[in-house]
Amino acid sequence: MSLSAEINLRPLAYRDLDTVLEMFAQAQTTLPGLNRDRQFLQHWYAPLKLISFMPHHLPQPLRVYVAEKGDQVLGAIQVSPFNKNRTTWQVDQLVAQAGGTEFGNQEIGTQLLRHCFTKVWEARTWLLEVSASDSDGLGLYRHNGFQPLAQLTYWTITPEQLASLATHEPDLPNLLPATNADAALLCQLDTAAMPALVRQVFDRHICDFRAGIGQFLASSLQNLWGTTQTQQGYVFEPQRKAAIGYYAVELARHGNHAHQAQITVHPAYTWLYPELLSQISRLTQAWPTSPLYLTSTDYQPEREAFFEQVGASRTGNTLMMSRSVWHKVREVRPRLPEGLALGEVIQGLQQNRQPLPGRMAHPDVMPLSPPGNFPHQDE
Repeated sequence: MSLSAEINLRPLAYRDLDTVLEMFAQAQTTLPGLNRDRQFLQHWYAPLKLISFMPHHLPQPLRVYVAEKGDQVLGAIQVSPFNKNRTTWQVDQLVAQAGGTEFGNQEIGTQLLRHCFTKVWEARTWLLEVSASDSDGLGLYRHNGFQPLAQLTYWTITPEQLASLATHEPDLPNLLPATNADAALLCQLDTAAMPALVRQVFDRHICDFRAGIGQFLASSLQNLWGTTQTQQGYVFEPQRKAAIGYYAVELARHGNHAHQAQITVHPAYTWLYPELLSQISRLTQAWPTSPLYLTSTDYQPEREAFFEQVGASRTGNTLMMSRSVWHKVREVRPRLPEGLALGEVIQGLQQNRQPLPGRMAHPDVMPLSPPGNFPHQDE
């Protein structure tokens, strides 16, 4: 019996919620934001399950699948769309615990990944992050066709360093708040700030930088009564009519977790890094003291050099990997029916006799007159 026949792959059920959340919590991972995803899954399971029964014009924000044998849960995977067109999906979490069974963790992880590749028919590209020190995870994803895309480094700036950076007055005369009207400018900035291969995998468009009604209401409620408040802005270049810098910071109200910031700078305006970080540091001073989390990639050497210059400490290194659903089909010569030779198939194209040389006359060329029959001038 095959492995796929022995393992049952199905969507997450309510009875699996405690077991799956415990498996996600025990997984050795350094990726930030996963605790928030677990809380979101725990508190919003019922609405997410209700959305799954809705028509296709109400897409699910995330999906969770479980691998089990009998009554024992062997693994789980959580996936979600990366862009609004749902052409790129990301693997948020994958955990396999095959202890006490005849299966290996890599076999269970492979079955979960292939199940998602089959069920999520909209996806053209898959994206994930894995810790650089997770050799088992790297081997699993490479085995299933994922290739390295970029290296990410996570940084932490202490509250003392934030207070020191806040003393600098940022020189940002054209700093504007980011709204839906600026989605086209932010999309152009995002396109210019990344390599072509990363841009192709992300597949972001103007709609990805425009908040919908539901997202706007949720963000407004979160800013009023939630534990965090989000502020964002961009730097406008009036001569080129383009955005050259952008920041978004998620501020912790009660200081029970760190602030998180995202910075995007045009490669031709790297002098904006100190100014934008000073602006973010000033925003954090109005809230309880907490460290600040930032991210950089290996195709942004100026950002990494600046973070090292201000004394930020590295807290983690991850590898971003991607996989396309399109595979090259091996070209093979079609087989002929048994007992049929190639000469019999194309017999009409074979030569029956030796060709003979002959004269070739062009219709536009006037034939020559025989000798002695030249026409007279009076004719």
